[in-house]
Amino acid sequence: MSGSDGSIEPILRCEKLSKRFGGLRAVSEVDLTVLPGERRCIIGPNGAGKTTLFNLISGELAPTDGKIFIGGKEATHLSSYERVEWGLARTFQVTNLFPQMTVLENVLIALTGCRKAKFVMWKPLNSYRELYERANELLEEFGLLPLSSQLVRNLSHGDQRLLEVVLGLSSNPSLLALDEPSSGLSSAETEKLVGILNSIDPGVALLVIEHDMRVAFDCVGSMTVMYEGEIVAGGTTDEVKNNPRVQEIYLGKCD
Repeated sequence: MSGSDGSIEPILRCEKLSKRFGGLRAVSEVDLTVLPGERRCIIGPNGAGKTTLFNLISGELAPTDGKIFIGGKEATHLSSYERVEWGLARTFQVTNLFPQMTVLENVLIALTGCRKAKFVMWKPLNSYRELYERANELLEEFGLLPLSSQLVRNLSHGDQRLLEVVLGLSSNPSLLALDEPSSGLSSAETEKLVGILNSIDPGVALLVIEHDMRVAFDCVGSMTVMYEGEIVAGGTTDEVKNNPRVQEIYLGKCD
């Protein structure tokens, strides 16, 4: 996707994006761009404003000021489901699944929600063969097909997190936003997650909030650092790692 001047059009662009809750400034004049296929991580200490920024981008919250563009078109006032139709998908810190349903049923619901089939309420779901085929393809691709008949509540926490990634990809997004995907995972589960994230179609951009720096450095090529609602640093992983301001935020100022 290119702009009128031949430059690459960002899949996501935030301009002076801000959010205030009364007197609390949670996000302050954030400028952020994500290019097609880019892998970018947002890091920062607790309370830095990372999840609030995600909620603004995905449409869960309305900004106090600023604009959001998806694929070059302004999406500031779009609902969250309209942003999905424009190519944005996200996961949450806390798993957002249907625990009383099977793995396959969760994927089928996600697929149905992105298709016209969701409006045909009198037609049984099992008549949509292409949905079942696509659901099984996704589960096989991410190693969850053997668990397709399992109730989600019986899955390990790690497999639930992987299933959320599958649900996010079910809408064929241009940008997948992942909020703390490794939260609560064991070392083995984290290693599996890293492999899964690195296997995602390189044409899909990833925007990841992550506290585990092992995951961050293994999955992305660029980073944005937030502190007290503002972006204070950005660049390649090496540039961020060696940035004195970032070191001060994470390690404290050394005299």
